[in-house]
Amino acid sequence: MKLETRLPRNGKEGALYGGIICTLTVLLMTTLSIILISEKLDGNVVLLILKTLPIMWIIAMIMEPVIVGPIAEKLVGKFTEPADSFNAKILFRILFTVLGMSACMTLIGDIVGNGISSEIFSRFLTNWPRNFLIVLIAESLVIQPIARFAMVKLHAYQDKKNYASMLTK
Repeated sequence: MKLETRLPRNGKEGALYGGIICTLTVLLMTTLSIILISEKLDGNVVLLILKTLPIMWIIAMIMEPVIVGPIAEKLVGKFTEPADSFNAKILFRILFTVLGMSACMTLIGDIVGNGISSEIFSRFLTNWPRNFLIVLIAESLVIQPIARFAMVKLHAYQDKKNYASMLTK
């Protein structure tokens, strides 16, 4: 049986894979959201982005594996068959994860940026569809392929190292 090289094989690799995806997504969406709200990019806005990034990263790194990821996995199981292709399963996983994470992070980002107010839900209805679409495209075309490429390279390095150690025994 050939091992899948594009996805993590254990918990450490899963943390690396999730960290890559989370970092790139949070970097993109936090930066974009703050720039859109500020309607400019200057030193103060860059400083605000840098202050906000760690907060949003920590929240996302907790939300995905604890809440959104397990729900997305269950939905993938309901919408795919064991014989379905890798691409079909990964696209469903991306869709369900982006649906959940974009909704959660749009709401949480608004609370972090503006506090709790009566306008939070009207802003959510305006911002979430935009955020969902941007993240879905970015995840599908850029972010997930980067994370899978990192896994392929990591597994190639590990396989090469394991093969070399077998030869020296």
